[in-house]
Amino acid sequence: MSLVLGRAMLHFGAKGDRMGMLGMALSVLAGIGMLVFSIQILITAFKTSMGWGLACLFLPFAILVFIFKNWQATKTPFLRSLIAFAVALVGTGLSVYGAMSGAAQ
Repeated sequence: MSLVLGRAMLHFGAKGDRMGMLGMALSVLAGIGMLVFSIQILITAFKTSMGWGLACLFLPFAILVFIFKNWQATKTPFLRSLIAFAVALVGTGLSVYGAMSGAAQ
Protein backbone atom coordinates (compact mmCIF):
# COMPACT_ATOMS: atom_id res chain seq x y z
CA MET A 1 0.00 0.00 0.00
CA SER A 2 2.70 2.50 0.94
CA LEU A 3 4.65 1.60 -2.22
CA VAL A 4 1.61 2.49 -4.32
CA LEU A 5 1.16 5.74 -2.40
CA GLY A 6 4.84 6.57 -2.80
CA ARG A 7 4.70 5.95 -6.55
CA ALA A 8 1.55 8.04 -6.86
CA MET A 9 3.15 10.90 -4.96
CA LEU A 10 6.28 10.62 -7.11
CA HIS A 11 4.22 10.63 -10.29
CA PHE A 12 1.57 13.20 -9.40
CA GLY A 13 3.41 15.22 -6.73
CA ALA A 14 4.80 18.68 -7.18
CA LYS A 15 8.12 19.14 -8.93
CA GLY A 16 9.77 20.17 -5.67
CA ASP A 17 8.63 16.95 -3.99
CA ARG A 18 10.21 14.85 -6.71
CA MET A 19 13.41 16.87 -6.64
CA GLY A 20 13.61 16.57 -2.87
CA MET A 21 13.13 12.81 -2.96
CA LEU A 22 15.65 12.41 -5.78
CA GLY A 23 18.15 14.54 -3.89
CA MET A 24 17.66 12.55 -0.71
CA ALA A 25 18.13 9.27 -2.58
CA LEU A 26 21.31 10.56 -4.26
CA SER A 27 22.69 11.79 -0.94
CA VAL A 28 22.02 8.49 0.83
CA LEU A 29 23.47 6.36 -1.97
CA ALA A 30 26.54 8.57 -2.24
CA GLY A 31 27.01 8.41 1.53
CA ILE A 32 26.92 4.62 1.40
CA GLY A 33 29.44 4.74 -1.44
CA MET A 34 31.79 6.99 0.52
CA LEU A 35 31.56 4.63 3.50
CA VAL A 36 32.38 1.60 1.35
CA PHE A 37 35.36 3.31 -0.31
CA SER A 38 36.68 4.57 3.04
CA ILE A 39 36.51 1.04 4.41
CA GLN A 40 38.46 -0.17 1.36
CA ILE A 41 41.20 2.36 2.13
CA LEU A 42 41.18 1.32 5.78
CA ILE A 43 41.54 -2.35 4.80
CA THR A 44 44.53 -1.40 2.62
CA ALA A 45 46.05 0.44 5.58
CA PHE A 46 45.68 -2.62 7.83
CA LYS A 47 47.17 -4.83 5.09
CA THR A 48 50.19 -2.53 5.00
CA SER A 49 50.73 -2.70 8.76
CA MET A 50 48.82 -2.75 12.00
CA GLY A 51 50.31 0.63 12.90
CA TRP A 52 49.03 2.31 9.73
CA GLY A 53 45.61 0.75 10.20
CA LEU A 54 45.29 1.93 13.78
CA ALA A 55 46.66 5.37 12.92
CA CYS A 56 44.14 5.76 10.08
CA LEU A 57 41.36 4.61 12.36
CA PHE A 58 42.13 6.81 15.37
CA LEU A 59 44.33 9.77 14.33
CA PRO A 60 42.89 12.68 12.39
CA PHE A 61 44.40 13.19 8.93
CA ALA A 62 46.53 10.03 9.18
CA ILE A 63 44.43 8.49 6.44
CA LEU A 64 45.34 11.36 4.10
CA VAL A 65 49.03 10.82 4.80
CA PHE A 66 48.55 7.11 4.14
CA ILE A 67 46.71 7.80 0.87
CA PHE A 68 49.47 10.03 -0.47
CA LYS A 69 52.28 7.73 0.70
CA ASN A 70 50.55 4.70 -0.88
CA TRP A 71 48.97 6.38 -3.90
CA GLN A 72 49.10 3.37 -6.24
CA ALA A 73 47.22 1.14 -3.80
CA THR A 74 44.66 3.73 -2.70
CA LYS A 75 44.13 5.76 -5.87
CA THR A 76 40.97 3.99 -7.09
CA PRO A 77 38.97 4.00 -3.83
CA PHE A 78 40.05 7.55 -3.03
CA LEU A 79 39.00 8.94 -6.42
CA ARG A 80 35.73 6.99 -6.27
CA SER A 81 35.12 8.46 -2.83
CA LEU A 82 35.65 11.96 -4.24
CA ILE A 83 33.14 11.23 -7.01
CA ALA A 84 30.66 9.96 -4.43
CA PHE A 85 31.20 13.15 -2.44
CA ALA A 86 30.39 15.24 -5.51
CA VAL A 87 27.21 13.20 -6.04
CA ALA A 88 26.29 13.77 -2.39
CA LEU A 89 26.71 17.52 -2.88
CA VAL A 90 24.44 17.43 -5.94
CA GLY A 91 21.90 15.39 -3.97
CA THR A 92 22.00 17.85 -1.11
CA GLY A 93 21.50 20.72 -3.53
CA LEU A 94 18.49 18.97 -5.07
CA SER A 95 17.04 18.35 -1.61
CA VAL A 96 17.42 21.99 -0.67
CA TYR A 97 15.90 23.05 -3.98
CA GLY A 98 12.98 20.68 -3.40
CA ALA A 99 12.45 22.03 0.10
CA MET A 100 12.59 25.64 -1.07
CA SER A 101 10.22 25.12 -3.98
CA GLY A 102 7.86 23.14 -1.75
CA ALA A 103 7.87 25.92 0.85
CA ALA A 104 7.14 28.54 -1.80
CA GLN A 105 3.91 26.82 -2.82
